[in-house]
Amino acid sequence: MKYKPQVNMKRIFIAVRIDPTEALKTMFSDFRTGLKDERIKWTEMEKFHITLVFLGDTEEDKIESVSEMLKGVCMGFGDFNITIKGTGIFKNLKDPRVIWTGVEPSERLIKLHGSVKLGLKDTDITIEDRPYRPHLTLGRINKIKDIETLKALITRYQNTDIQRQAVNEVILYESLLMHSGAVYKPLGKYPLVDK
Repeated sequence: MKYKPQVNMKRIFIAVRIDPTEALKTMFSDFRTGLKDERIKWTEMEKFHITLVFLGDTEEDKIESVSEMLKGVCMGFGDFNITIKGTGIFKNLKDPRVIWTGVEPSERLIKLHGSVKLGLKDTDITIEDRPYRPHLTLGRINKIKDIETLKALITRYQNTDIQRQAVNEVILYESLLMHSGAVYKPLGKYPLVDK
């Protein structure tokens, strides 16, 4: 059944877009090839992103204030680089749910996340308060039989520097859940450097 947000609500999140290099494409392809017979919903490469904050169903009249807050937080923050590094799974190998690639600890990314989260408090939007674990979702596992191949792939890339990514803008996305999968529609882009 198609997900339907409540009336006058949009399912939104704030993220940094990732432009995959050849190294990231190769690693992603290795996972897809090695696990091709498994029931995994792979992320489309053009949707690669690292979430800063997931807001979920949000009243449309609050989205304007979220947008204004992002303009203020991002303006003059300054661009920076992050390193996409390693792979892992959420839950565990006994019950794997999500295959991800991570981000080398970045003070600037954590500061940006913190500033956005703080800004959201002023917009009266409540978000889950949990530790920030920046990552890029490669695939969501429905069912998997070959745990050994999954384990081998995770081990192969566990400590590998995969790509450097320039972070120069933040994007506010609406997530539209369709039969074919999620469609991410940008509602606003907020540069970190003054143009």
